[in-house]
Amino acid sequence: MLQLKIVSPERIEFTGEVESVKVPGTQGNFEILSGHAPIISTLMKGVVEYAGTQLPILGGFVEVQKNQVSLCVELEED
Repeated sequence: MLQLKIVSPERIEFTGEVESVKVPGTQGNFEILSGHAPIISTLMKGVVEYAGTQLPILGGFVEVQKNQVSLCVELEED
């Protein structure tokens, strides 16, 4: 399991355990699973997918370290 935390400038969007996270990286979409190598990457406009949820974003950053996934994102306005 992964420990996921998603924050935006306005609030904490999500914190909890998930099986996987799909993110829109600047070099293409990629999926983070348990045991993923440490990485820091920029994110572009797209959709973050986790636990059956789709979160539209304008961009941000992702960091993966020892099954801890942290996303700092700018959300798309409704």
